[in-house]
Amino acid sequence: MAAALSSRFLKGIASLQAVRSSRLVSASVYQNGMMRYSSTVPSDSDTHDDFKPTQKVPSGSTDSLKDIVENDVKDNPVMIYMKGVPESPQCGFSSLAVRVLQQYNVPISARNILEDQELKNAVKSFSHWPTFPQIFIKGEFIGGSDIILNMHKEGELEEKLKDVSGNQKSQ
Repeated sequence: MAAALSSRFLKGIASLQAVRSSRLVSASVYQNGMMRYSSTVPSDSDTHDDFKPTQKVPSGSTDSLKDIVENDVKDNPVMIYMKGVPESPQCGFSSLAVRVLQQYNVPISARNILEDQELKNAVKSFSHWPTFPQIFIKGEFIGGSDIILNMHKEGELEEKLKDVSGNQKSQ
């Protein structure tokens, strides 16, 4: 009896941790040295309707998801579509990409592709690349964390980011 109660209690605590982790900040964008946050709960079958995002594109917006991705890439010198956000990546590859980019002290704009499957598909279609994270620098699709890491090791990333505002490589 005690073992069964203990097991149930531990399972309950584990499920609370899972719920808590799904309510992380879902989007952050650095602009002019400032961060904007919005928090939503990922849209999944386990989330109650009251907590699901009600809009994926801001109201009154006539932009398609393709337009949003194009504008993100055009308007942000360093844009990363990732699982999670820079402050709380949700996969190792996204974490690696953010850590490499942070070495250059550049403003990183990001969108969490986990919060919107349609956005994820739009980004894949835009870049013609199937995996995430996807990093764009000065409007050019660079690739994922493996490519960024290799460019960093070869000194190519420093050259690519040399004229991005705020760029001062960390030692």
